[in-house]
Amino acid sequence: MRKNRVFIACDTTDIKKLRKILKETKNKKIVFGYKFGLEFLNSKNGRKFVGSLKKLITFGDYKFSDIPNTCSSAIKAVSDLNFNYITIHISSGLNALKAAKKVAGKTKLIGVTILTSLDNRSLKQIGYSKSLQNIVKHQAKLASKANLDAVVCSSHEVKDVKKIFKKEIITPGIRFENDFNDQKRVVTPKKAFLNGSDWIVIGRPITKGNIKKNIQKLIDHLN
Repeated sequence: MRKNRVFIACDTTDIKKLRKILKETKNKKIVFGYKFGLEFLNSKNGRKFVGSLKKLITFGDYKFSDIPNTCSSAIKAVSDLNFNYITIHISSGLNALKAAKKVAGKTKLIGVTILTSLDNRSLKQIGYSKSLQNIVKHQAKLASKANLDAVVCSSHEVKDVKKIFKKEIITPGIRFENDFNDQKRVVTPKKAFLNGSDWIVIGRPITKGNIKKNIQKLIDHLN
């Protein structure tokens, strides 16, 4: 039976706390990877720390979104960090996605769909007229056309995305209970995997408080 795969969102600039997260999330029952977002990657010691990591599955969550040349140049600029995964907004457009994929090398390029902090109302405020679900399906088609390696989407859209995009699907917005914080479209870990996600991304429910107890809670929840 395949182990569940979980990215821990390392949302901190505290190196000491980060070392603790890396140490206490070691577990044989779950495959853990580590997602580093803009907060850490833009911090004073972030780049140096990520560059020192060995034998871990790492995820550089840059969410690049710019013209094709800038996206591809940015990916080349962080290639020395040897991330296993790196993100780009699908809304950057097909040419940017193709340019980024061309220079990504062994790093898996992940296309980000609509953020889980947004809902239909939020999209209307931005200026979108189509429904969130239809936009995500359209973005999944672009990701497939650009030959991306993975897609990030809410669990609410996974079943639709799987019909279009045949590679890895990564799902953020994971909570044990109805504690939404700054998210809008959330589900439990078990529900996300049942919907077909290959990876889930989980931060505060694991990293806040007693990490080992939180991991055991996750294991019990998934069984």
